[in-house]
Amino acid sequence: LLMGEAMRSALEEPYTIDGHQYSTAASIGITLFPKQHEAVEDLLREADTAMYRAKDLGRNCISFYEAAMQADAKERLALEQDLKKAKAEGQLAVHVQPQVNAAGMVIGGELLMRWNHPVRGSVPPSCFIPVAESSGLILRMGDWMIEQACETLAQLQAAQRVVSISVNVSERQFRQADFVERVRSLLDRTGAPPEHLILEVTESLLIENLDKTVARMTELVQMGLRFSIDDFGTGYSSLAYLKKLPIFELKIDKSFVQDTPDDPNGTAIVESIIAVARLLKLHVVAEGVETQAQADFLTSHHCDCLQGYLFGRPEPLEPWLQRRLA
Repeated sequence: LLMGEAMRSALEEPYTIDGHQYSTAASIGITLFPKQHEAVEDLLREADTAMYRAKDLGRNCISFYEAAMQADAKERLALEQDLKKAKAEGQLAVHVQPQVNAAGMVIGGELLMRWNHPVRGSVPPSCFIPVAESSGLILRMGDWMIEQACETLAQLQAAQRVVSISVNVSERQFRQADFVERVRSLLDRTGAPPEHLILEVTESLLIENLDKTVARMTELVQMGLRFSIDDFGTGYSSLAYLKKLPIFELKIDKSFVQDTPDDPNGTAIVESIIAVARLLKLHVVAEGVETQAQADFLTSHHCDCLQGYLFGRPEPLEPWLQRRLA
């Protein structure tokens, strides 16, 4: 461990190339030997598996190989292979969860991806989204979700029943060089009103390359789109980036909402987020609202929009859309 930490620290030291200063980080996997009946290839595989675990733990750290990791790695690979076939075989579906105002009127909906596997059954997003991210499958899946959002908005607008539609955008998807053009193409092809499309991003997107992030977000905002910071309060949560970024909305994480109004700490956090948002003239959505007491507390503090089981569980997009159109 001491040797691994020394290597990691050495690699982290800044260095200069052609007058420019750079730094790097290392995820290190370690396995122990000798072991009975293990060849060099086995040891390399174990160290590689431990290295990927270090990446999963947040990168720039050290992880030792454990036997359970190999089983996890095999399951992850099997899940990735199944996910590659899921879209072509119609296993992926789009669900929507309604968002309401203080009066209980539906003013929007968040699109959510669901995976129903013929053998695994319903696979939770918390299981397959990280696999999609690490494998790059999230790029194709993310494009499909934005396309579904655009087509939904186009139909709602044609029937004069338009509401805002939110869709999650992963960091890897947002960082694509042609992401702006992809979105522009989808808007042009579908005729969707961009001012009703909300792209939800997480705070991790904002930590690195802030200037490039601001430039790309600004380009999309100039097209009419709006941005929401999802799970606000659980990550970076710096007021500095709220001043710099063209943000429309903050989404209070459900972990804080579920503690209101009984827990003083959770309640104080929710009150603070709403107060900051109002000062910055930002829209506020509270997710995970499950009780009337939570809803009453949020509306009494002028939360703009509520989302949660109290108002509706995620359901297949098509029947929800048909009800809106009718």
